[in-house]
Formats: sequence, structure tokens, C-alpha cells
Amino acid sequence: MAYKIVEKRQLVPDVHLMNIEAPDVAAAAKPGQFIILRIDEEGERIPLTIADYDVAGGFVTIIFQEMGKTTKQLAKMAAGDELQDFVGPLGKASEIEKIGTVVLVGGGVGIAPVYPQARAYREIGNKVISIIGARNESLLILEDEMMAVSDELLVATDDGSKGHHGFVTDLVKELLDGDEKIDRIVAIGPPIMMRAVAGVTDPYDVETIVSLNPIMVDGTGMCGGCRVNIAGETKFACVDGPEFNAKDVDFNMLMSRLSLYRKEEMDSLENYKKGCGDDCKCQ
Repeated sequence: MAYKIVEKRQLVPDVHLMNIEAPDVAAAAKPGQFIILRIDEEGERIPLTIADYDVAGGFVTIIFQEMGKTTKQLAKMAAGDELQDFVGPLGKASEIEKIGTVVLVGGGVGIAPVYPQARAYREIGNKVISIIGARNESLLILEDEMMAVSDELLVATDDGSKGHHGFVTDLVKELLDGDEKIDRIVAIGPPIMMRAVAGVTDPYDVETIVSLNPIMVDGTGMCGGCRVNIAGETKFACVDGPEFNAKDVDFNMLMSRLSLYRKEEMDSLENYKKGCGDDCKCQ
């Protein structure tokens, strides 16, 4: 079965949104889960968090950034093209419950998986404060969408081109030092950002959840590639996560494992740019 791209558009430079026709996945999807796709028979499997889903329309929304060979290849596809595989939903869904005031923190493309969580938390009666950040204003995504599902939206840019001049962690600390009780913080973004959020919240008595993005192959726990160290125990992000309590995560191990295949990833990208296969030996 092939999966048709029903919509494709660029959000900001190198970041794209796709709606994929996958009614069974859409019907079962919940915030926090992910899919694994494969472009064609020869393609690699890559995990992408579900950014949205429409049960009536039968499609799932993914948002991705051009980084390596597969995401650059995916970016060249258009509405009407088809994907070989689109497997999901995978992973444990977020534990959305009515607890009071929830702060959702999204960094870069991490804003995409934060969006359905913000909507879900608010729909059941929580107060939602969202913080989104990027290097500059031109790289911010889903600002209007996040505003629509939040009671309050705060923006941070590294260069000060919009909102707070600084990092999302600055805004997190301001909220924690304020008068309002924060009942939960959810942070999704680059590992270095999630580690920084965990460091800021550690002295405070507030639950902090992060969504991990380790190397992943099959998404079923069989390959072991996505193993992470959680409170001293080995867990598999694809079946035990992808969300974990931030204070339990060994971020150093996570970031080290993410760089394990950097050379192979770069070689694959260079071969793709040359029009060669992954086993290309040309110079």
C-alpha cells in the first residue's frame, strides 16, 4: 500500500509540512506519538513525530527539517507523490490530564509536536502557557496555531528579532520564579535545549517531561538502536517513550549516541547530492 501526499508546503526555509493520506494511522493517533516512513523500496526508515491528525479527512500531518539525505529527498516530493511506508502511530501517547497550569516549550521544529499537546491540554480544562523559540523570527513555525490553542504565548529568539532576546529557558525561569503555580512543563526540541530546560527546572518542585529523539530503525524495540539511559536503566524510546521525566534522562549518553553515525550520515548525503547510491565509491 502506498501513502499519498495530499498537501505539501514550506513553512520556513528548510522546514516543510506534509499531510499524508493514512486513515488508519489518523484514526488511532494521539499527541506524543510518532510514525516511521520510508520513501521508496531502497530508502531508509526515519521517525517523525505526529504534528497533527484529521480523522474525518483521513490524513496525518508531519513537519520536518531538511538535514540528511532522506529529509532532503522528502523535501523534493510534492502533493500527489506517494510514500512506500508510513507506519504508526508508534510510541506511548502523552499523558494528557487535567492538572492545572501546564507550560509547553517548543524549540525549532520541536514546536510541531508541542502543538497537538497544547491543544489537548487546553481542551480538557488546563491553563496552557506556551513558549516557542528559534534562532530568529524567520525560523519560527506555527506561531498563529500555537496562539490559538494557548491561554498565553511567549516567544524567544536568539537574536532578539521577535519576542524575548534570548533562550526559551529564560522565559521558563521567569514563570517558575513568578507567583503562578506551574503544575507541569513539557519541553520538546533539540537535545541541548531539553537538557537546558531540565537544568533550569531541577531546583523547582515541578514535573518536567521531555520527548527524546535517539537513533531509531524499526520503532518496535527489536533493533535496540533507540536505547537510552533513564534513571540508570536501559529503556527503548520507541516503546517505553518517547516521553520521559527530564530528571531521569542521561542527556550526555543521548547526545553521544546521536553522533555515532555522523560520518555515515554525511557520506550518504554527499552521495545523494552527487546522484549516487549510498554505496558510492566515487570521489
